[in-house]
Amino acid sequence: MRTIYQIDGAEPDVTFRQSCYGQVLVRPYDLIKAKRDGKALSPEGIRDFIAGYTQGSIPDYQMAAMCMAIYFRGLSSLELGAWTRAMLESGEVLDLSDIPGSKVDKHSTGGVGDKVSLCLAPMAAACGAVVPMISGRGLGHTGGTLDKLESIPGFRVDLTISEYRRMLREVGACLIGQTATLAPADKKLYALRDVTATVESIPLIASSIMSKKLAEGIDALVLDVKVGAGAFMKTAEDARALARTMMEIGALMNRQVTAFLTDMEQPLGCAVGNALEVAEAVAVLRGSAPADLTEVSLALTAEMLALAGRAANEEEARQMLQQSIQSGAALAKLKQIVQWQGGDPASIDDVSRLPRSRSRLLVPSTASGFVTRIDAEAVGIAAMLIGAGRERVDSQIDPAVGLVLLRKVGERVAVGEPLAEIHYNNEERLEAARALILQAFRVGLVAPSPRRLVLERLK
Repeated sequence: MRTIYQIDGAEPDVTFRQSCYGQVLVRPYDLIKAKRDGKALSPEGIRDFIAGYTQGSIPDYQMAAMCMAIYFRGLSSLELGAWTRAMLESGEVLDLSDIPGSKVDKHSTGGVGDKVSLCLAPMAAACGAVVPMISGRGLGHTGGTLDKLESIPGFRVDLTISEYRRMLREVGACLIGQTATLAPADKKLYALRDVTATVESIPLIASSIMSKKLAEGIDALVLDVKVGAGAFMKTAEDARALARTMMEIGALMNRQVTAFLTDMEQPLGCAVGNALEVAEAVAVLRGSAPADLTEVSLALTAEMLALAGRAANEEEARQMLQQSIQSGAALAKLKQIVQWQGGDPASIDDVSRLPRSRSRLLVPSTASGFVTRIDAEAVGIAAMLIGAGRERVDSQIDPAVGLVLLRKVGERVAVGEPLAEIHYNNEERLEAARALILQAFRVGLVAPSPRRLVLERLK
């Protein structure tokens, strides 16, 4: 007798078939067709489809077809929960319950100049939270936390799970890359989505993020959903939909999840590029960083402390964080993290020890007035062109290059005064990057109204 899983609206006798060895096999064609036609997939069907893809019995072209069907048809709450759980359970799910304290992490949907994780993890750990952070690499105009960390000489992001657990217990924070055993389905699917024009699907984005984060063994999660020109979500409506979807997954998995919508119309802070961003993150921990970067870092970290039960409210959490900066505890925690992960802690005391470009070029303004706009995406692409980011997954990054904004929105500038400084090692695409930076800046006669950094908090 064969086992059959029902897909709503599909004929049971064509949905699954049994092999001659008694194993129930999913028929990918019928699942793809059902989703293409707007029918619901059963949790069992989703589970077997993801398992087949992870194991290699379902080829890339069929998963690509499924992703495109999901892109147009979406996933219901039931399907989304099943899809995320199947991704999560495709590999190891860490159990950190033996490590004292509430485990809490932050995830950003990506932006330009977003080095918040490098400030946030040591600040939160210095205030008693446990921060198990598994991060990703940059692609396109957005930067990646792992690439920034690896610009610190010697820093290792490839720790074993046992090293990761020991560091969480003894240091309180660890920042590593996705391992082969954590959510392997997502690792495979992420690369496929990037080349099949299915990246912008909210269910696929949400399940990708949450499967990785839940595999870390966290109790709570703070989401930073970027909104604007430099973000994947260009409108508050889309960002809110993504945030709500991830929060829904968290509720289904019995995790505390809150979300912030934060502005990404202009780059966050002034530095764009890996070693340059590490230096600016260090400035946050010294209390001398740009106001926008400092504010977003404090807002997100304060929420983490509240979720971890380390502070009764935002005001108390902010006081704790300010004290960690003033006392030097947060900076000392970053040095401890760097040392434990094989990096050079002296490069945190003296950021001139970080990789530095051989050449620099100032980009002067062609108009006088107030900076009214800085297109974050254009700035990110300019940084990518000179080697600070990846055009393709296999592109090599130069940790020393990037750019520093010398004017932000609302500031005055005169003709000939510099808007930005490019740090470069290769002139091949320098002119294209310079032209993009000039194009990114808008200068007008009237100062723009200040934009809010934290647009909304969802809970």
